[in-house]
Amino acid sequence: MRGRIDQVDAELLRLLNERASCAEEVASVKRSEGDPRFYRPEREAVILRQVRERNPGPLPDDALVRIFREIMSECLALEEPLKVAYLGPEGTFTHLATRKHFGQAAALQPLTAIDTVFREVESGRAHFGVVPIENSTEGVVTHTVDCFLESPLRICGEVVLPVQHHLLSRSERLEDVQVVMAHPQALAQCRQWLDRELHAAERRHAPSNARAAQDAAELPHAAAIASAVAADRYGLKILVRNIQDRGDNTTRFLVIGRLETGITGRDRTSIMLSTANRPGSLFGLLKPIADAGISLTRIESRPSRCVNWEYVFFLDLVGHQADPAVAACLGELRKSADMLKILGSYPQAAT
Repeated sequence: MRGRIDQVDAELLRLLNERASCAEEVASVKRSEGDPRFYRPEREAVILRQVRERNPGPLPDDALVRIFREIMSECLALEEPLKVAYLGPEGTFTHLATRKHFGQAAALQPLTAIDTVFREVESGRAHFGVVPIENSTEGVVTHTVDCFLESPLRICGEVVLPVQHHLLSRSERLEDVQVVMAHPQALAQCRQWLDRELHAAERRHAPSNARAAQDAAELPHAAAIASAVAADRYGLKILVRNIQDRGDNTTRFLVIGRLETGITGRDRTSIMLSTANRPGSLFGLLKPIADAGISLTRIESRPSRCVNWEYVFFLDLVGHQADPAVAACLGELRKSADMLKILGSYPQAAT
């Protein structure tokens, strides 16, 4: 059996390098044709779905998806290394989501704010960016939605990440913790546990959970709510694992860039709509979607920033803007809305 394993490993090595050579040939063709699109999110999404659908076992689907993700990441780096900006520092859940989507070969740029991520991609200093958009417990990340109001960037993909919050500290005992630091969203997602176990501790906001972990590493009697990766990165102990109030706590992230993404068959389209504040105006916006039989998976409202008490609506629709039904629906929406902005069509995240 060991001899058979050696033979299989040798064949894997040969095939991996053959795939890499094919990727280099693709890059050469694209350069000769002047095609700048080395990264194709829709193609990667289809490949990873096929891995799940065709997997006969015994390796689990998630394990094979991770392996194929890294193979594609390394092959893409031979064509053109991707520069990806994200809400940092290292150890944030956005960092984990970015690595999950782009693999280890991408060159990551941690930034301090969501709007800075947008600007980095808009300027061309990064090919793509990754920003949080919503949490299953606490809802939408309004700062991200607001950035889309003025940004020309497109949504090219999404990442769904289970979020496990741990209490990290230099202290050895839970009773020694006097201050708990975290991003406001994380504090909210762990509110019940904190009320029960650390009700007397001060709760202090941080720009990110990773920054909270950095600060906790410098302060006695302080703790941070962050990931296990942050614990390793900043030399902290995990005092208590999984302190989030909901076991299914999940955050969705968006990949932003400047390219249009093709159809995969399992897509989502995000749009922004606005209309005057008059009776029935929201119903008028939603009616074409219902009439077309298109599933609306999310709707959020944000102040328009132009007129008091008028709002912009952020919607997610199932389907691609090039699908006939979705295209017809968008045509009807243009007639009834004062403003329609298509933020992008992109592959739905594989859970």
